[in-house]
Amino acid sequence: MADAKKNAGHGNEPAKEGAKKPPSEGKSSGMASRLIVVGFVSMVVVAETMIFFFMVPSGEEVAALAEARLIAAAREIDAHQEHETEKAEKIVEFDLGTYSVSFVPAGADHNYRVEFRLFATVNEKDKEHLQALMDEKQFRFRHRLILEIRNTSLQDLSENQLGLIQRRILATSTEVLGEPVLLSVGFNDYQVIED
Repeated sequence: MADAKKNAGHGNEPAKEGAKKPPSEGKSSGMASRLIVVGFVSMVVVAETMIFFFMVPSGEEVAALAEARLIAAAREIDAHQEHETEKAEKIVEFDLGTYSVSFVPAGADHNYRVEFRLFATVNEKDKEHLQALMDEKQFRFRHRLILEIRNTSLQDLSENQLGLIQRRILATSTEVLGEPVLLSVGFNDYQVIED
């Protein structure tokens, strides 16, 4: 049995020696795998670089594309504006009447009279519609206009530009007529007279 153990021991030794690889073979296989990884990474980097140079446009090409798009957009806007200009309505004046309103401003001892001729600007297509509305609501409009003038301060009535009065009359007209037909209002022969 002891011999069997010896022989068994000797039989295992050559197996152990065969299992060991020479140190030079292990290093070369590790180097080869590293070279393969480095080569693969290098090929990926080179492929990405080539794709970048051949597929991505240069700065000049990008600028040319942007300029072409800008020119196309400008032409489209110009064509749209020309079309809108052709469709644009002509604006005309509409006479809203002559007014002479007497009133006593708050805190004043004297009577004042405001005389003016009122006109409005309106789209030409709305002129007939405005005439129909004014025929129907002319007295309500006149009454509300007189109330607006009487409720306005003397300072506002004496102002050079009369912007506040114009805005108030425009708002009143929209309320009385029921729709914003008037584009703006203005005065002709406007006077504030102390009585």
